Amino acid sequence: MSEAEARALAEFKTRVDAYVQQHRKVESTLPNMPKETTPAVIDARQRELEKLIRAERRDARQGDLLTPDVQKIFKELLARVFAGQAGRDTKATILDENPGPIRLTINGRYPDEVPMSTVPPQVLSSLPKLPEELAYRFVGERLALLDVHAHTIADYMDAALPR
Repeated sequence: MSEAEARALAEFKTRVDAYVQQHRKVESTLPNMPKETTPAVIDARQRELEKLIRAERRDARQGDLLTPDVQKIFKELLARVFAGQAGRDTKATILDENPGPIRLTINGRYPDEVPMSTVPPQVLSSLPKLPEELAYRFVGERLALLDVHAHTIADYMDAALPR
């Protein structure tokens, strides 16, 4: 890895850490979840957290976390993961579960009616580890950073899956 790539990935970690600090700050203002809960209670809490995060990040734009330099690195890493027959099989698995092209909005809710694809271990091991508040998800050919607690899109990059 070049020095420029190492700097870009360090900057990514810094930006993700800042996002998580914001997330935790606003989440701490919500009441604790009851020990026994229902899907409706979970949904209501997610939606409240979504509103708080949207207000906190009202100026957020695509590329704030996944900067152009990071996107370039991720695309190179993913191209290696998806190379060869094993990579094509991995990509086919992703596309099989993939919800296809849906509209993504920064700080917007991931559509409830759209299934979420899983991200295979080969992909996860090639990308930087994320804190528990965030997860990678493929949506069409995009790679999204999903805020798991708020069920929202923190950021995304286009053309993450090589053709």
